[in-house]
Amino acid sequence: MKKIYLFCFLCLAACAPQRNLVYFSDLSDRNLDKDLVVNDIDPRIQQSDLLNITVNSPSVESNILFAANVNATGKNGMYEKEGYRVDKAGAINFPVLGAVKLEGMTLEQAQQSLTRELKGYVKNPIVNVQFLNFKVTVIGEVNAPSTFTVTNDKINLIEALGMAGDMTAYGRRENVLIIRENNGKRNMVRLNLNKKSTLESPYFYLKQNDVVYVEPDKAKALEYSPNNRLMPIWIATISAIAVLATNVLTR
Repeated sequence: MKKIYLFCFLCLAACAPQRNLVYFSDLSDRNLDKDLVVNDIDPRIQQSDLLNITVNSPSVESNILFAANVNATGKNGMYEKEGYRVDKAGAINFPVLGAVKLEGMTLEQAQQSLTRELKGYVKNPIVNVQFLNFKVTVIGEVNAPSTFTVTNDKINLIEALGMAGDMTAYGRRENVLIIRENNGKRNMVRLNLNKKSTLESPYFYLKQNDVVYVEPDKAKALEYSPNNRLMPIWIATISAIAVLATNVLTR
């Protein structure tokens, strides 16, 4: 009888998929001192982005004039900067300057462009541009799925997964889906986090509004599949047949 149970256990263990839970498992010590190609990671300003733009100069009047509007109905009664929304033409409506096109620029390029424009009105302007709505969403087989606000304007895939509490043991590290929208088009790519080549992918560094989906492995998918509600009954039936067969064979 014990041999039959042991045989069944070994069969089930053999059927369980063997998975690699190690990130970049093909990265050997010989590769650690080699430079990897770093793709352009600076996010570009897109339509519907919300920008915080501050202008500082020796003139107090100018600073007040170019200050972003404030909203007194913010959380806990605190004043919140509304920022400047990039419209469908890729421009913002900035005081004195009017419509200024910033779409496609990095934050640094936008600062340089606004500084050049403002020099005709303000002496020695110092312009700072930041995203107010740089967010990424991590869902699927992670411990804390959510939408996260990025404060430093740069985040890579590993950092995003860390913010989401890392993948669960069921998460498929070899098949992480990145969903990205560019110019009204939705692009999707799958990355293998078991491979060091992923570090060189243009999707390794995330952009605003990216969605990261961690797919569950087949064992987890089967566990929650509505087609497998009768699975416990089938297992119990097979076990009963195995017991009866054992009793017949041992007589």
